[in-house]
Amino acid sequence: MKETAARDTVLGVPVQSNGSPALHTTGRNTGEAGLEDAPFTVKIQGAGIEPFELQVGQCWLVQDLAQAVLAREEVVPRTCLALSLHGVTLEPLSELGAAKGFGLGVTIKLIEELYSPQAVRVHLARLQELLQSPGPQDALRQGQSPTYLDAASQGTVPEVSPGRGSRRSASDARVDPPADCPPPDFILPGCRERPLLSLIPALPASTHSENSACLSDLSLSRWNPPPRNRKLQGDLLYLTVCTLEGKRCDITSCPKGFYLNQSTEAQFDPRPATPSLLSHSLADLLAQLSPRFKKGLTALRSRSQRPLLETMATPYRTLAWVAPLLQHRPTCDPYSWRLGLEEHSSGQAPDWNEELQAARDLPQSTLEERLLRSRALLQVSSGFVWAVTQGAEAVIDGSAVPINPSEEPQLQAFLCGGVFFSQGAEGGVLGGKRGARAAPRLELAGVQAYSQLGKGLVGQGALHTLPAAVVDYRGVRLAAQGLAPGWLEPEQEGQGAAGSTRLLYGLSAPPQEGGPRRRLLELLAQAAKSLAIQKHSVLTPRDHPAPLFSSADCRGVLGADGRYYVTDLFRTLPPDVNFLPQERKGEDGWPSGYSSLSLPRVFPHQLCRLRPELVSAFIQHKSSQFKQRVKETMAQSGPDHGEEGEREMGARNGSVHLLSISGSGQGVDAIRAACKELGSVSDIIFEIRFNPDLYSPGVRFPEEEQGAVQLQERLLREAAAFLVTEQIPAFVSDCRHRHVIPADGATLAQALHQRGINLRYMGQVVRTIDQSQHTERLTHVKRLLYGEMIVRSARRVLNNSLQGVETSSLAAAVSHFLCCLLGPHCNPAPVGEEPKRRSRRRGRGGGGVSDNTGWSVLSAAELWNLISLDVQETYDLKTDLGSSIDHVVEVYGLQKVSVLRELCLKMGIQVQLKEYNLDSRHRPPFSPEDILGIFPVVKHLTTGSRDATRVFLGAQASVQKGQLLEGYEQLKEAVYLFSRTCDELHPDACACLSALARVAHVLGRSAEARSVQLRAVVVSERVLGFDHPNTVQEYALLAVYVCTGGELPLARRLLYRARLLLLLLHGEDHPYMATLDSSIGLLLQGEQSVQFLQSALRINTKFCGSDDPQTALSHHLLAQALCSVGEYRSAMSQEKAALVVYQAQFGEDHQQTKASLNFLQAITQQAVRVERTLRQGADPVEAAPPQILTPSLETRLEQLALVNGI
Repeated sequence: MKETAARDTVLGVPVQSNGSPALHTTGRNTGEAGLEDAPFTVKIQGAGIEPFELQVGQCWLVQDLAQAVLAREEVVPRTCLALSLHGVTLEPLSELGAAKGFGLGVTIKLIEELYSPQAVRVHLARLQELLQSPGPQDALRQGQSPTYLDAASQGTVPEVSPGRGSRRSASDARVDPPADCPPPDFILPGCRERPLLSLIPALPASTHSENSACLSDLSLSRWNPPPRNRKLQGDLLYLTVCTLEGKRCDITSCPKGFYLNQSTEAQFDPRPATPSLLSHSLADLLAQLSPRFKKGLTALRSRSQRPLLETMATPYRTLAWVAPLLQHRPTCDPYSWRLGLEEHSSGQAPDWNEELQAARDLPQSTLEERLLRSRALLQVSSGFVWAVTQGAEAVIDGSAVPINPSEEPQLQAFLCGGVFFSQGAEGGVLGGKRGARAAPRLELAGVQAYSQLGKGLVGQGALHTLPAAVVDYRGVRLAAQGLAPGWLEPEQEGQGAAGSTRLLYGLSAPPQEGGPRRRLLELLAQAAKSLAIQKHSVLTPRDHPAPLFSSADCRGVLGADGRYYVTDLFRTLPPDVNFLPQERKGEDGWPSGYSSLSLPRVFPHQLCRLRPELVSAFIQHKSSQFKQRVKETMAQSGPDHGEEGEREMGARNGSVHLLSISGSGQGVDAIRAACKELGSVSDIIFEIRFNPDLYSPGVRFPEEEQGAVQLQERLLREAAAFLVTEQIPAFVSDCRHRHVIPADGATLAQALHQRGINLRYMGQVVRTIDQSQHTERLTHVKRLLYGEMIVRSARRVLNNSLQGVETSSLAAAVSHFLCCLLGPHCNPAPVGEEPKRRSRRRGRGGGGVSDNTGWSVLSAAELWNLISLDVQETYDLKTDLGSSIDHVVEVYGLQKVSVLRELCLKMGIQVQLKEYNLDSRHRPPFSPEDILGIFPVVKHLTTGSRDATRVFLGAQASVQKGQLLEGYEQLKEAVYLFSRTCDELHPDACACLSALARVAHVLGRSAEARSVQLRAVVVSERVLGFDHPNTVQEYALLAVYVCTGGELPLARRLLYRARLLLLLLHGEDHPYMATLDSSIGLLLQGEQSVQFLQSALRINTKFCGSDDPQTALSHHLLAQALCSVGEYRSAMSQEKAALVVYQAQFGEDHQQTKASLNFLQAITQQAVRVERTLRQGADPVEAAPPQILTPSLETRLEQLALVNGI
């Protein structure tokens, strides 16, 4: 979590006031100036509905308008409708503004189209969605994080059991909580309680129970499928309906709609009944058949609708690690199994590779084309990840049949849902099981690197990568990827047959020449330049040199579809020689003081690679050194030459690792000398590249390559040393100066990765913190590092324990592991009689013919010993972790509930919402009933909109320059672009929404800031997690904006929620807690205000130092609060401390110093006045304090904004 004062975030826009939702048009509204898309009103009529008006924009696509129309209450649940203007049917992908005659006040007619078999199923799904009425609890059932903003802001009393109640929109409802809103006891500073029951407010149950008010049953008729003669007459599907009046009806679906037939349960008679009641919508037909259905449907349509942003499906699952035990339903989709909606009309699995490549091949010439391409890529990626999730469950649970059943279980592969699953490479070559688990993750990183290449290198006619993901489920890691055409067929040598897959590139590729190979080599050479990969040669198995533009494992294939694919990319990134023990520290490239470190050292596997962020930072570092060397060399020839060289470099340094100049001979000599000294691959162009095949087992280089190999080895040593000597200290410095403030494992890993630091260096980071002079200010980071190392090691132990466990024993195995990890004492679980031999087909987790019961004999001491050994082996941690987790809790302040949360998120475990006594020595804290589920955890490729990101970065630059209005317009444009690509349900869109709200607040547009920030909170909860550190910040910022509107009780409630989340995430000893406590203290009065402000002062003094302006502000706010309770002497002491800091930091003439001095004088005068009043025996209340000591609401709002860095 970044510091609020330095935080750059991104934001969205308010919901349209007219309630017209559209999937990617939510950013288009009357408040968005600068976008040539001012909304205007059109009239919608036809298809038997009441006419209504709708606001649209000229840049809308016709399909955008169609989606908005279908979401209207008057239209739901109709489908299969077309839009017509002046008698001409509008094309879905055309723009409204391009339609002839389109303009303000036009009438657009809805045209009922003919149904196809697929369209009928879509219509039934739409009706089912209306009848089911999904709610927030349905997201919890699926393991997803819902939004709790509405429930938390209304102050609903937490309950475990689902309840019913009214639902008010979080985006436009003003909450009216009680005027007096005191903080709960567990929120108060110093309280050690961490009540989980308060973490999740009571959510409104979905209206599924109201289904009984519509129908008794809706299912497919037993007479399906229609006979051939009836198909020729248009029969598509037969349905059976049981109404609440007890009437059974058989319905025929035909291209024109639905009608009543004469079939009964015993006799098939498809002839239309009299009357047939033909209706284009099934709901209209059922309304004519059943008055009670009509009444129930009207109630469903008129119910309070939740905002679209709360109900729209997120692209990827965000796990909710804790959830209440919800009422069980017959099925999540009550009608789908009877309607057959889970089975598409075509039983063929999607071709994910073709869908991905088709999206990548879309044109990118115009902005509109790029937005459509970005949206298509996100949709394909989202669908692929969901298919991977479902397929992994099928594979591990034993529901899928392997394509090679004769192989060992670890070598079996599966094809499920169009996705190819395997357990990755063989571990023996890569370093055992740890290496086998690392290979798929590195393969994904390589695919990501090639997928992000610029235009011309990826897409039509260029390089292609297969859709890929890595999924962890029940202790097993699976590599998932799509299949190119002909992928499972044997590769063809030479030219091969037309339409077959051909291997064109790689060590095992046959010798061949031709246009396709030359084109592939050209593309790989261009990609190598972008990825900083050095062209090199290696020896083939026949001792022939083979030139390569990638790692030796990489293969280039011409697919049967004519596309060039690159695969086996797990060694794309350079090796990390800090974990190659054969490296010698005395060789060229290691710094002089490096011998004191415990590096290089042995690692559990041989696939340690540098991160791409580290490669970029190192190249930039070398580029800076190069420019400095050239400048110094030129300066030695005279000052004029030095200025000339600097000017030439500045003009020609067009990229991070490219610099070429031409000019005088001295300049060329300086360039050559600097290139040679700093390891450039060329002596006339400064360019840093890496050889990814160095230190790879079995890779040999020709004799003529030895000079280049030595140079590349030196560069790798320098890069590895740069990580330890530069990047790790820079990360520690960022944390000390609060440029980054991690609050949990995810934000810690993100901050480390941004600096290019792998998580295996966490032990080294701990040693750097211990050697720092500001260790006290870094205790929160050190605590997070210890927690992250312990959790990751515990995950590895749990993964090994779960492999081979039968499904029926999973809950017991997980709960026993949690008891051993978090409970004070835990004895081995009792084991019944030895399970019988089971079939190998009963689950991939079987690991053999019998159930694995090793987990049941695991003790707490043995588990902690395994974790300690793994931490030492993986992270090289020198500190003793003691005999149990209690030692770490006592010494470093780690919270057990935080460890529980982190482990659940990393393992995909969802536990029951209840209070767990993790310190009880008499009974285990967890039972099998507390484990609600285990969900697959998927690592996937990241997609985004480059146009939206570019505009957003430009907006941030404008705001930093003080150009607020320009930045405001750019932010609104960025929000619109994000909404076009990801419907705002993306972390980048969330950041954009938050930044827009911040700028709107600064510009005095309080209502807009409030509305936009509401959307940012909802997006953060649903996309990042309801208890993610970013969600904590979004709640705090929302409190500022609602407080500006006078909603003080609501602001307090939001801050209470934020403080509770941070307490559960990390605890009270965290720098951001000072921001929350200061904010709460400003909104409270009396002793409670003093209590929170004292806590903020204590935290700021610890993490910022006593001489920091932030600490001085805490002194001033506390002095202000003490004056309000009459403690003037204490207030004088606090303001004096603030004044000392201001004088030291800003000087005597600074405005802040003068204001503090005036305030101190006012306190002193008031203290004298009160003392004189007491001596005279009068009531001290009569000595009313001056106005300067009783700040107005406006002053407190300014201070609240200042505290939150606005």
